Amino acid sequence: MRDVRILGIESSCDETAASVVVNGTRVLSNVVASQVDLHRAYGGVVPEIASREHVKAILPVIDRALHQAEMTLDDLDGIAVTFGPGLIGALLVGVAAAKGLTAVTGLPLIPVHHIEGHVASAYLANPSLRPPFLALIVSGGHASIIEVRDGVMPFREIARTRDDAPGEAFDKIARVLGLSYPGGPAIEKAAQGGRDDAFIFPDASFEDSFDFSFSGVKTAAINAYRRIERQIEREEG
Repeated sequence: MRDVRILGIESSCDETAASVVVNGTRVLSNVVASQVDLHRAYGGVVPEIASREHVKAILPVIDRALHQAEMTLDDLDGIAVTFGPGLIGALLVGVAAAKGLTAVTGLPLIPVHHIEGHVASAYLANPSLRPPFLALIVSGGHASIIEVRDGVMPFREIARTRDDAPGEAFDKIARVLGLSYPGGPAIEKAAQGGRDDAFIFPDASFEDSFDFSFSGVKTAAINAYRRIERQIEREEG
C-alpha cells in the first residue's frame, strides 16, 4: 500500500509551524518559528504582531519542512492546515498559504480543528494507542477533557475551563509579579525552594462538574501579592 504524505501547517497563535507526516504517524520534518522573544516585552501574545510575524515566516517554514523531509510539493498527497479555534489574523495566514499551495498543485486541502490536532498528536507519541480514551488538553488558550471513542473526530468535550485557560492565568500572574513571559516556566522557576503551604488559593474544580475555573486562582494570587506589596510599603514608610 502506498504511503500517504501530508504537509501540515499551523499558525493558530504565536508559532509558525510546518511538518511532513507519513501515514499519520511518522514525522519526517517538524519546523517551528517561535515568536516568544517578540511577545515577552508585552507579557503576552499581541495578535497584530503575531499575524505580521506569521506572514514573514510562513513560506520559509514550509520550505524548510519540505527540505528536511527531502520532498517537494510534487511528492505530497495533501495539505492540512489549522482552521480554528485561534487568533483570527494568525489563522488566516496559515489558511491562505495552504489554499494557495493547493490551488497551484491541485492537492486536496484538509482543514484541521485545533483541538482535534492536539488529540491526534497522542497517536504520534503512542502509535499503538486505540480508542476509547480520554485526552486532557492544557495550553495557553484551552483547557478541556476530551472523550475519544472512534479515531479522533467526532470527539465529545466532557469538561472545559469556564473562564481563563491555565496558560492565560499564568501569564497574567507573572506580569503582575514582574516575571518574564511565558509565565508558566517563569513562575515554576521562581517557586523552586518555596513553601507549598505559604498561601491557600481557591480550588480550580467544581463539586458538581468536571469543569475547571482558573480565574479565581489567578485573582487570589494577584491579590495576595498586592497585600504583600502594601504591607512592605507600610513597614518601609
